Amino acid sequence: MKIGTPKEVLEGEARVAMTPDSARQLQKLGYECAIETGAGALAGFSDALYKEAGVEVVKTAAALFKACDIIAKVRVPTDAEVKRLSEGQTLISFFNPAANEKLMELAASKGANVIAMEMVPRISRAQKMDALSSMANIAGYRAVIEAGNNFGRFFTGQITAAGKVPPAKVLVVGAGVAGLAAIGTATSLGAITYAFDVRPEVAEQVESMGAEFVYLDFEEEQQDGAATGGYAAVSSPEFAAAQLAKFRELAPDMDIVITTALIPNREAPELWTEDMVQSMKPGSVIVDLAAEKGGNCKMTVMDEKIVTENGVTIIGYTDFPSRMAAQASTLYATNIRHMMTDLTPEKDGQINHNMEDDVIRGATVTFDKEITFPPPPPKVKAIAAQKKEAVKELTPEEKRAAETAAFKAQTKQQVGLLAIGGALLLAVGLVAPASFMQHFIVFVLSVFIGFQVIWGVAHSLHTPLMAVTNAISSIIILGALMQIGSGSGLVILLAALSVFMAGINIFGGFLVTRRMLAMFQKS
Repeated sequence: MKIGTPKEVLEGEARVAMTPDSARQLQKLGYECAIETGAGALAGFSDALYKEAGVEVVKTAAALFKACDIIAKVRVPTDAEVKRLSEGQTLISFFNPAANEKLMELAASKGANVIAMEMVPRISRAQKMDALSSMANIAGYRAVIEAGNNFGRFFTGQITAAGKVPPAKVLVVGAGVAGLAAIGTATSLGAITYAFDVRPEVAEQVESMGAEFVYLDFEEEQQDGAATGGYAAVSSPEFAAAQLAKFRELAPDMDIVITTALIPNREAPELWTEDMVQSMKPGSVIVDLAAEKGGNCKMTVMDEKIVTENGVTIIGYTDFPSRMAAQASTLYATNIRHMMTDLTPEKDGQINHNMEDDVIRGATVTFDKEITFPPPPPKVKAIAAQKKEAVKELTPEEKRAAETAAFKAQTKQQVGLLAIGGALLLAVGLVAPASFMQHFIVFVLSVFIGFQVIWGVAHSLHTPLMAVTNAISSIIILGALMQIGSGSGLVILLAALSVFMAGINIFGGFLVTRRMLAMFQKS
């Protein structure tokens, strides 16, 4: 089968769904690859690079659709593109099925199988195909870069001969993939970064990246992420009011605000109101990553940058990934390639559209002339929160009883072991000569003492302690040297082996100790 990628028809879209590297990987799966002339030019991939990778370059989109069994693209297809699909043909792209019912009906009537990349379920096995996360990661990073481009000061604080420069204060609303990428970028640039999310369990992730999590004095039971596909659920009116009150408190102090809050198949919730914008300092910047869905700030104008009367810049671009076309194309093409790997289990260049597979079924919106959207919930819920059972506090009496029981059990075990050991020694003594018993008792006591010494050492101390004790305990080499002059060949062999192994202990122990001590020396 042949997989082809047309040039994106949306004005300003620079991404491409196939790169020369991904084409090579697809060919290993048994597919032939084709691309429309100039499809990768804006992302930095020339037709010559595709030809070197063994990709057929087709002159027109119409010829590409006619020649290929699978079409891979980035943006939601137009009516004209869907009309070009034929029965049994597979389309893989972003599709926005919830808002494109007529397009789904058209694709189903044509008999085309459509896989929507934004519908890939958020389970562990499907992370490699999660194009939404790939693009959100780029959008979060680029949002901070765009904010810095429009912010008239440093991100990091500086103390110079000309005076002190305070660091920028950045608030990231929403700690999903885009939010975490924005947090990481802002903190790495030296800004004081704050972050908010309706899911308090992400606070650890935020703080591990060097940002401060903004908590609300309001508790609300959140829906399990496994039931919402990994996204935040809709909050109650009371929680939303508390959230807005907190943002109003923070707004005058923030230099840059990046909003990322989106709930699938809904308009973006309003989180940054007009009065908050008016309370911000002149020169502040708002980057609204939810602009395509109406914006978290209702003053946002989609695909435009505006400056308010009080000097606040509001950026509503929706093409952040396209502004980093080479990187975005590489990641998206990799997502497509992983999807094709799942669709081609035999690596024979033939699609096996297995509707029993959670990932393939979840992403499929039309199949076999039927609309299959919305998909059933995935059978595997990899992101369900595990509820921790509260540990019961013991009373002093219960603690004392537990300690007494543990002491009695330990005493009983030790007494039992000593009794068994004594009985075994007595049994050996009844049949063994006295000279043997003297050495045997010394041996048993040595083993017992050595066991107690080593067993009582904390695990973190085993390596340094054993390095030295092995060297010291290798005093056994003296006994071997005394026996090496024996007249028996077997004794000489055993003594020689003892000298060899004891030598390893001596030199190895001190070598390990020396190397460990060197770790704590400056140089």
